[in-house]
Amino acid sequence: MKKFLLVFLTLLTNTVFSSDIEGYEKSDFYSGGKSAIVMAHFGTTHADTREKTIDVINSKVKKAFKNKADIYEVYTSRIIINRLNKNEKIKKLTITQMLKELKKQGYKNIIVQPTTIIDGIEMKTLLKEIEKFSNSFKNLRVGIPLLSTPENYEKVIKSVTDLVGPLRESQAIVMVGHGTYDSSTSAYAMLDYVAKDMDKSVYVGTVEGYPAFENVMKQLKKDGKKEIILMPLMFVAGDHAKNDIAGDWKKQLKEAGFDVGVKLIPLGEIPAIQNIYIENIKLLERYKKVDMLKKKSEYLKAKNL
Repeated sequence: MKKFLLVFLTLLTNTVFSSDIEGYEKSDFYSGGKSAIVMAHFGTTHADTREKTIDVINSKVKKAFKNKADIYEVYTSRIIINRLNKNEKIKKLTITQMLKELKKQGYKNIIVQPTTIIDGIEMKTLLKEIEKFSNSFKNLRVGIPLLSTPENYEKVIKSVTDLVGPLRESQAIVMVGHGTYDSSTSAYAMLDYVAKDMDKSVYVGTVEGYPAFENVMKQLKKDGKKEIILMPLMFVAGDHAKNDIAGDWKKQLKEAGFDVGVKLIPLGEIPAIQNIYIENIKLLERYKKVDMLKKKSEYLKAKNL
């Protein structure tokens, strides 16, 4: 009897939690035909960080979805694609080029998982390119950026603080992202807010956006912080991390009287962060995003409106 109850409760729990994901509906991704997972990276010309981030997550995805789907990658930055091709003879495809090729090869099911941090310009541009192929495949699904759910914000803060270890009262972690000029810059402020709500001494700033350097410095002084650990809020540690963060931000904070150290470990190098992207893909194996226009149309039809 106890064994029966345990099995029943397990089935009930799985049913409740697996069928109630806001904005998604159940749908098997592997519904016939060849399947592929495309990892979409902004990219980098720095081989050292590429090997520790992009190459590593690509390998982890291949292992996680072995015998299920073929794994490919694309770069979204045309500038980086051109530089790699010109200077190192390394050829990287764009998402448009990749989807054309996959269609040509007869693939039916495609998941595109970007390694973007926020739902910014790069993500929006990527979605526009992918949308052109909406009728080219049986299944075409796109994973969400890193900072998309409250749970993921908390996971990012936890993964970073676990990596750094315990902090003294006078210490603080300052994470610096690229920044953007559109409304998605609010993601950086939210991450900062979530850190404070978790009682973690993590402060978030951007190179080009809000919060800016002045905003972060103001908060550090207000909270009495003296020792700063600078870290990139970026998937790779390329030009921005090495020049703007380890260079400009470090210099300016020192000039402002802070004791500054740099931990040049990007998010893409942290296993717990890599796993978040992999979980995004696993979700899309079982669910697809709800077509809100279709849902509204069906609602109006049902109400005879």
